[in-house]
Amino acid sequence: MKALTIRIAAALFALAPARAVLAPDLPAKALSGGAMTTADTSSTAYSQPAAGMSEEQLELFAVGHKMFHNRWAFFWFENALFGRGPTSNAQACTTCHDGNGRGMAPGDPHVVQPDGEKLDQNITVLFEPAPNAVIRVSLPGTDEHNGPRFHPHYGDQLQVFGVKGVVPAEASFEVAWKEQAVTFNDGTQVKLRSPEIAISDLAFGPLGDGAMIGVRRSPPLFGLGLLDAIPQQTIDDLAARDKPDGIKGHINYVWDPETQQTVPGRFGLKANHPSLREQISVAFFNDIGLSSPLYPEQNCPEIQKSCAEQMLFARPEITKRRLAGTEMYLRALSVPARRNVDDPQVMRGEALFDQARCSVCHVPELKTGDFEKFPQAANQVIRPYTDLLLHDMGEGLADNRPDYMAGGRDWRTSPLWGIGLSQTVNSAHNFLHDGRARTLEEAILWHGGEAEVSRDHYAKLGKQDRDALIAFLESL
Repeated sequence: MKALTIRIAAALFALAPARAVLAPDLPAKALSGGAMTTADTSSTAYSQPAAGMSEEQLELFAVGHKMFHNRWAFFWFENALFGRGPTSNAQACTTCHDGNGRGMAPGDPHVVQPDGEKLDQNITVLFEPAPNAVIRVSLPGTDEHNGPRFHPHYGDQLQVFGVKGVVPAEASFEVAWKEQAVTFNDGTQVKLRSPEIAISDLAFGPLGDGAMIGVRRSPPLFGLGLLDAIPQQTIDDLAARDKPDGIKGHINYVWDPETQQTVPGRFGLKANHPSLREQISVAFFNDIGLSSPLYPEQNCPEIQKSCAEQMLFARPEITKRRLAGTEMYLRALSVPARRNVDDPQVMRGEALFDQARCSVCHVPELKTGDFEKFPQAANQVIRPYTDLLLHDMGEGLADNRPDYMAGGRDWRTSPLWGIGLSQTVNSAHNFLHDGRARTLEEAILWHGGEAEVSRDHYAKLGKQDRDALIAFLESL
């Protein structure tokens, strides 16, 4: 048993960065993740595991770390983990979540280099650059569970990789940016950009009239265990409370394939996933073509005959244990501590954030409940700056693609914790669901709908106050 423990610990430390030591004198408001807070401010700030994990948890964490960082191979002789699907969008989770952070905006330079080679010196699968986004697609109407109606030829996401000479890629796409200018009262001008999508090389016919598409870039992944531990009653209460200035907020109710029930959603950009386990399974399925206990079939629509002829054995590639390990890995990632909390400019920005009603949706403080899945996340005061609700964000951010009870203008309130370290972690400094905002200021100025009052309040501030509010966000 002692030898096993040593091997587990050795494997963990070989696979993951050393755990940062939390400074004992941090003020309470700097403890963004409660006991699951890390003082790391380096490129590994989003990669620190929670303290006090058991031997079993550490072992699962190591399995999950390997699943997340591995480069998956399509052919068994490629000397890496075998099982990548005939069609896909990436060869590894880290292609889009480098350092567990947000992805680059579409069209940004391909600077992400998945570190799969660090796991095994014998891996021969070369790094494969991939688009810094995916394209969701659906048709008008809903499926039998009131969810998006998938395209019969392309499913719910276009796959840009196939297998050369064997299976064609479903499509290619490019994103161009259209700019518009916003001018403040003091004459300062800010250019905002929005994406224009050009889809080409559709291998199985046109998308057809009425097809709805939406660009998605990947969000950061730390702190998910804490968000999972927030009691549903807390979210229900946030939805039911009285809110000022036309702010509403509602819960998305989605289909859970594991429980075969309609349940509240809380994960995903439109709160369209019922659980962390299901979101992980969908990502493996859609992005890398890996089957799992929740999605046991290959990602091959009926028309794609050559796709269906491949991978007829060794399923699921993501076994029950591999899925449990990946779930543990993402559930156990700590949250970076706030910085500069006593700086006068930051404190001024925090007050302005509240005055602008930003804190109505980006709720500063919540408390987790009892949580058997990961006790380290239980009963913690956390500061995620989200209500996990859907809000109408206006026509400017609309993708006009409904997802269960999320309308085409609805988006889940993104957590703001750790946002000031995004560029440090992986050079990603773009925000919102499609990465259009190149700065936090641009992100604010894109807010509309229920957030229009907050946006207009910010726009009326003088430069000194605008800088203070941005300094506050960068402290998170």
